[in-house]
Amino acid sequence: MPLSHHSEKHYIHRTGWLRAAVLGANDGIISVTSLIMGMAASGASSHTLLITCVAGLISGASSMAAGEYISVKSQVDIEEADLHMEAKELEKNPHHELKELTQIYILRGLTPELAHEVALQLTEKDALEAHARDEIGIHENTSANPLQAAGSSALAFSVGALFPMFSILLSPDQYISVSVMIVGILSLACLGALSSYAAGTPLLKGAIRVTAWGIAAMLFSSWIGSLFNVSAMP
Repeated sequence: MPLSHHSEKHYIHRTGWLRAAVLGANDGIISVTSLIMGMAASGASSHTLLITCVAGLISGASSMAAGEYISVKSQVDIEEADLHMEAKELEKNPHHELKELTQIYILRGLTPELAHEVALQLTEKDALEAHARDEIGIHENTSANPLQAAGSSALAFSVGALFPMFSILLSPDQYISVSVMIVGILSLACLGALSSYAAGTPLLKGAIRVTAWGIAAMLFSSWIGSLFNVSAMP
């Protein structure tokens, strides 16, 4: 009887780009929408709001890309330093490192004999890979990629910031603030559901979580903006 091929769908390999993309889109929607609502509450004209939105998109996307790259590159530097240190230890004390790997497998539930055999075979195949994965916790599915994170974050921020921009362009002047808020809330709900789908978690939970924080940020920004209402100034 032939053996059937069985493979499971896992989501962990999406960690690198998904975190940056969700963070970027979420920040693009919330920060630019909140910025526009705060400016609108201050009495700014529709032309000023559009310029502010474009400026927020450009500066935000650039900032997100730079921040993600620097942050993730720091993680890469740490991983490379750990791998270099481990490589030196494997060269200087191979027997000690073998015992260390064996102990790791014993703590995970293997018998001492089996743990030693597993550690021995993995060491013969690729000692550094075995220690990187099982001792340090570095795995190819979750390893950091600075350029991927920066690009995903900047692109996602730009896409998120387009929602308030289109709201300004398509809405009558007197309804800009309300339109931007409604579109912002709906886009945040869609983002939360989409990110939850990509991560394999409940859609409603993700949508509510993202939307609730977004509404709080919008209301706070609108309140701050109302304190500087230019139309009420002498």
